Amino acid sequence: MNIIPYADFFDRLVSATDIATQSDLAKALGVHRSAVTQAKTRDAVPSKWVLQLARYFSLSPDWLEFGASSPEGGTQTLLQGKKTSGGTRPAARNRMAERSVSGVVRRAASSGEAPADREIVQVPKVSARLCAGGGSFEVEAQPVSTPPFPRWWLAKLGSPSDMVFMDVVGDSMEPGICDGDTVLVDQSCTRVDSHSVLAVSVEDAIYLKRVERCGDGIFLHSDNPAYAPMEVFGDELEYFRVIGRVVWLCRDCR
Repeated sequence: MNIIPYADFFDRLVSATDIATQSDLAKALGVHRSAVTQAKTRDAVPSKWVLQLARYFSLSPDWLEFGASSPEGGTQTLLQGKKTSGGTRPAARNRMAERSVSGVVRRAASSGEAPADREIVQVPKVSARLCAGGGSFEVEAQPVSTPPFPRWWLAKLGSPSDMVFMDVVGDSMEPGICDGDTVLVDQSCTRVDSHSVLAVSVEDAIYLKRVERCGDGIFLHSDNPAYAPMEVFGDELEYFRVIGRVVWLCRDCR
């Protein structure tokens, strides 16, 4: 099975469509942004995404996957998806217009029948679990539930559309974050910040740690003094990613 590198795939998609961000890609695919983040982290794009986007944007699947030939795919595509002198394909322009119209409708609704402070966001809780200890290999981004929260409240914490809930296993971040807690992760915050608790991935495992840059490497610190810092240096840095920043946690009363 061919592995489709994320970076090359995304560059081609950006060059031929109105997609500019990971959030745009998630919307076009009808998936949560966490799924796109996982694909970027693993540097592997699911084949079904290529086919779905090729149909949606009238592109050549071979070009989108391998960069072969030209972006246009098929006779119908050459008619519908050909670039104009302005540089943007008609299909892409139509979708941008639809987004603009929908934005106007949302703004009109927020000022009238549906005030913005009543808007609800369904935040996905994914099956991937953050390890406060030796590393979790449960990294699937498939949502298992979507609890509702007011957008105005989430907006105070960060970017509502980029948030995801994840369960915590292990005690390395105690007493602040305990085994069995659930944390809210803002995936738009990917900057290394030693003052924040970050969800990170190293190779195929994901962790909950405080992250510190040190020379040419990175240290992953635990709040529990029983755990020594983890060191990420050299080639390991190629497999290190910040998934997002923990902005809130919730736990059952014990």
